[in-house]
Amino acid sequence: MKKIDRFLIIFAALASLALGACNKDLNLQPPSNTAAGNGGQGTAGSFIKDAATAEAALSNCYAFFRNGGAEYYVLDYFNIGDAQSDNAYAGADNSAGFEIDEFRMLSTNSWAARDWSYLYNHINACNSVIINVPKVTDPALTANRKAQIVAEAQFIRARAYFDLVRIFGDVPLVVTELPTITSENLAEIYPLLYPSRTSADSVYMQITDDLKSAAGVVPASAANKGFVTKGAVYTLLAKIAATRKPINWPEVQSYADQVIALGYSLLPVYDNLWDGAHENSAESIFELNFDGWDTGGNWGTSMFYGTDWKKFCNPSNDMIRAYQDEHDMVRFKSTITFDNVNGKWGDSRLSLDSFPFFYKMRKTDASQNIIIYRLADVMLLKAEALNEQGNVSDANDIITDIRHRVSLAPLNITDQGAMRLAIEKERRLELAFEGQRWYDLVRTDRLIPVMEAVKDGKGVNLGYHPTEQSLIWPVPQGEMDQNANLTQNAGY
Repeated sequence: MKKIDRFLIIFAALASLALGACNKDLNLQPPSNTAAGNGGQGTAGSFIKDAATAEAALSNCYAFFRNGGAEYYVLDYFNIGDAQSDNAYAGADNSAGFEIDEFRMLSTNSWAARDWSYLYNHINACNSVIINVPKVTDPALTANRKAQIVAEAQFIRARAYFDLVRIFGDVPLVVTELPTITSENLAEIYPLLYPSRTSADSVYMQITDDLKSAAGVVPASAANKGFVTKGAVYTLLAKIAATRKPINWPEVQSYADQVIALGYSLLPVYDNLWDGAHENSAESIFELNFDGWDTGGNWGTSMFYGTDWKKFCNPSNDMIRAYQDEHDMVRFKSTITFDNVNGKWGDSRLSLDSFPFFYKMRKTDASQNIIIYRLADVMLLKAEALNEQGNVSDANDIITDIRHRVSLAPLNITDQGAMRLAIEKERRLELAFEGQRWYDLVRTDRLIPVMEAVKDGKGVNLGYHPTEQSLIWPVPQGEMDQNANLTQNAGY
C-alpha cells in the first residue's frame, strides 16, 4: 500500500471517530512496535500519576525480562549469541533456527520478527517511565527516587537498543510516546506511527547518552543483582565502547576500571556461578532473578537441557574440542554435560551415546537465575583494551588471574597479535553459553574467518559461508509490509 493511501485511510478513520460514526476505540498500535498509541485516549504511560503507579511502571520494565519478553531473554538471547556462532548448532527441529545457524536467513524468519517485537515492546515500557515519571507531583515520590526510577528505565532501554542495533543495524529510534491522536495532529503523528530507520551511529549516541545520564543517579548496590546499579551501567558502557566503530580503547579501559573499582570479585570456584546456591554473588553485576513459576519462572532451562526432546543450542564439536585442546576441564564440566539419547532422536553431527547439553542453566524448577553481566567478562574487556594500546604485559596478568581460578597455567605472551587471539579464546572458554560469542566475533571482525574454519567432529569443514551481509539480520518482512518508511538491509 502506498504511503498516501495509508494516510488517507487513517485520516478517514479518525474523522469517522470524531463524527461519532463509531463508538469503539480506534486502535492505532504502530506496525513497527516503536511507539504507543491508545486510540486517542492518551499515551500508554498516562496511567503514571503518583508514587505507586510510578513504581509499578518501573516494576513492569523489570518484569518484562521474566514475563512479557521472556522468550527473548531466556531463549533467543542464547540462540543468537551462541547457536549462531561456532559454539553451538541450532538444535531442536525449528526451521527458523536452521536458517540462522546456516547463514541462509530470510526476511520472513519468525525469530527475527518476534525478537524485533520483544525488544521494541520493552523499549515502549521504558519510554512510558522516562517520559511520564518526571511529571508526577505526588510528594510521596521524592525528587531523588523519581530521578532513580528514570535512570533505571534508561539503562533497560539502552540495553534493549544495544541488542537491536547489533542484530539489525540501523533501526527506528523512538524515545517518546504518541500524544493523544486527533484528526488535527495526524500529519505530526504519522512519522511516529511509521518511523524510518535511524543510523546505527545515532542509536549508539542515544544509548550512550542514556547510560551517562543514568550513571550518576543509580545506586552503587541494590537488594540483589536484578536491579540496575552503577556496575551494570559502566559494564554496558564498556561493551558499547568495545563495539562501536572506531573503537576507543582508552574509553573501554576507563569504563572497565570503573566497574572493577566498585568491589566485585571473582568467585573462587567457577561452578558456584551456575550451581544455584550462590546467586547474586560478588562476581555478578546484573542478573535476572527467577523464583518459580508463579513469578515468571525461567522455563529456558528446559529449552536447552534434558532428554525428553531434542533441545535448542546444542554444543558444537568445535566448542567441545576447544575445551579439550586447552585441557580446560573445570570450565568444560561446568559448561557442558553429556547423556545417552539413543532411541530418542537422531543427529548427523553429534554422538547419540554421549550427546552434549549446555549446563550453565541446569535447574529445571523455574528458579535458575541468568547472569547477564559479570566481572570476568569486564576483566577480559580490560585485557583487550590494554593489549590494543600496546600493554601486552598487563593484559597477560589479567588472563593469568582468569585462568588461575580454573587451574590453568599462565600464558606468558609478549606478542600483541598472539595476545589478541589468546583473549578471543579465553573469552570463548570463560563465557560460553552466556550469549556473548557471536557479538565478540562480529565486533572484532573475526566472524567470517572463524566460521569458515569450523569443522565437525571428524575434522571435516562444515562449509559455513557467511558474508558481510550475514553480520546483521533482515528487517522483518511483516514490519516492512506495514511500514513503507522502512528499508531493508542489503542482501535480503
